Amino acid sequence: MTLVEKPAGGSPRRSDPPKEDRHFVTALARGLEVLHAFKSGEERLGNHELAERCSLPKSTITRLTYTLTKLGYLHHIAESGRYRLGLMALTLGGTTLSRLDVKEVSNPFLQQLANETDTMVALATRDDLSMFYIENCRSETAILTLMLGIGSHIPLGTTAAGRGYLAGAPAGARQTLEARLQAIDPVGWPRVEKGIRQAMADLAEFGCVRSFGDWRREINGIAVPVRLGSGLPLMVVNAAAAASSISAETFMDEVRPRLIATVRGIEAQYHAKS
Repeated sequence: MTLVEKPAGGSPRRSDPPKEDRHFVTALARGLEVLHAFKSGEERLGNHELAERCSLPKSTITRLTYTLTKLGYLHHIAESGRYRLGLMALTLGGTTLSRLDVKEVSNPFLQQLANETDTMVALATRDDLSMFYIENCRSETAILTLMLGIGSHIPLGTTAAGRGYLAGAPAGARQTLEARLQAIDPVGWPRVEKGIRQAMADLAEFGCVRSFGDWRREINGIAVPVRLGSGLPLMVVNAAAAASSISAETFMDEVRPRLIATVRGIEAQYHAKS
């Protein structure tokens, strides 16, 4: 007979399986219970607090937080020994988006850039072989805008955001991703590879990468990697607009310096807040 840990007082938890339900995976339920214990992006919780909130033994919580950290659903803050929600928690649904402090810090900067340049501005991170929008701001006055929002996925190899990630990633990680991109589309790979190499050169020369009609002919965009440290994954801020409304020249001459300043501002504000 399998023994199931019970909270003090004997009352059932959400992670307790229904009686005789052999299909119920208790370990998975308890992992989700740990993520649910975080009520805001500001919260940093230790194993002791999590054990109390989840009514589980600390030894069990320690194994769960270790596993969730390895998978990217939690981020361990070495200085304090506490945890906060990781960026992989985004993939569980939009409700976790509001719990990320990086979203809170970046939003004012992104909205200001969107207003100043009449572009759509987004903060994105990688989700497998695509880029995932964490935050998204649109110009309040632009006549044309792009129909992309928070939670949108866009290609890794041909978009400005994706190229920004690849150009900013460590060499080993980039090479692994390139091999995967080549394997899924060997015919199209030479064009994708050329764009990535150009992005690496652009980042070194101009401080940004570009995609002018490379993903979709009607879309222009540029992007800059964001490095927040503290064990967070690499992220990217990109600015995009309809090619008919903002030319490639305008992006490089006018939008580019503002985008770079926006990224530096986000990094400085996040480090000061942390």
